Amino acid sequence: MNLLIKPASGLCNMRCSYCFYADEMEQREQKTYGIMSVVTLEAIVKKALAYSEKDGFVGLTFQGGEPTLAGLPFYRALIRFLDTYNTHRLPVRLGLQTNGYLIDDEWAQFLAKHQFLVGLSIDGTRDVHDFHRTDANGKGTFQQVLHAAELFRKYNVTYNTVTVVTRRNARAVTSIYQFFKKHGMTWQQYIPCLDPLGCYENKNLTPAQYGQFLCRLFDLWYHDFMNGTYIYNRTFENYVAILMGLEPEECGMCGHCTVQFVLEADGSVFPCDFYVLDGYKLGNFVTDPLEELLDRAVALQFVEDSYRTDEACRSCKYFPLCRGGCRRHREPFEHGISARNRFCEAYRIFFDHAADRLVQLAQIAKRKHR
Repeated sequence: MNLLIKPASGLCNMRCSYCFYADEMEQREQKTYGIMSVVTLEAIVKKALAYSEKDGFVGLTFQGGEPTLAGLPFYRALIRFLDTYNTHRLPVRLGLQTNGYLIDDEWAQFLAKHQFLVGLSIDGTRDVHDFHRTDANGKGTFQQVLHAAELFRKYNVTYNTVTVVTRRNARAVTSIYQFFKKHGMTWQQYIPCLDPLGCYENKNLTPAQYGQFLCRLFDLWYHDFMNGTYIYNRTFENYVAILMGLEPEECGMCGHCTVQFVLEADGSVFPCDFYVLDGYKLGNFVTDPLEELLDRAVALQFVEDSYRTDEACRSCKYFPLCRGGCRRHREPFEHGISARNRFCEAYRIFFDHAADRLVQLAQIAKRKHR
């Protein structure tokens, strides 16, 4: 049982220009669901633990909007509820995706004590970060985020950087990579920027730009790895895993969707963070039986649609690695067939450049795991 919970709905203390969730909020009848009550939180924890007795695992990740806006008392209540209801002492993994704006010593100590895995959003050096990621007054937030990272290191919080790739920082990949290394940010995720729903023009990042970004980033990462410096890169690690015959942990690389329980602040359930929209609402996690949520027509259709890939994709030599990419990048669906991934050119550029070395790395990893 893995839940992605939005305790502050889409509320945020920043105004990032490319925020996909702000766009989603504008597309639905109820834009925000407010702050989650501790009563709802308690019901969610209790139900997730009860269901997971079958599987023996619970994952609770808090996202937004900005989840720290729910306040530290909310998360202290979370720990109390886990202590109270986890009678079988199931393993519980806690996660938090934050913009870092509110992180202080108290927050950092709490996250470290309770072993949260934290994703810290930072787009690179000051100039590229502050271009898109501003506060409510339009001021850059780089200094606040860097301070959060310093506190995470001070208190040994386990965290990784989450970087949205735009046309601006795609050109500055070398300086960004070196900056992250200099500041000890050695666990990294890079996510291509999403255009607003219904827009298929690649306004924020062209396929060619993304392809060249991946190539340059891979060269830097590969050079470090082969010279004994290990930097975790989620994208490249997943491609190596696929070549080893393993399933990727990043859902957009699986080739199809599953129903991810994404919970809004009132307990409403949606199948994916990119589809928290009225037409995709499955029900309510607190009041509806979980088996029914999974078996409803909206959930079944959501999964079925994700298997649809462009005919040219399936005949591509890189399809076993690409698998059509994330469904959100393959819309719109027309006549029951999905459009080609908007970053198709990017993946071709990258795999032409890096495929042989990815195979080499997979072989190295296999030898080490024997």
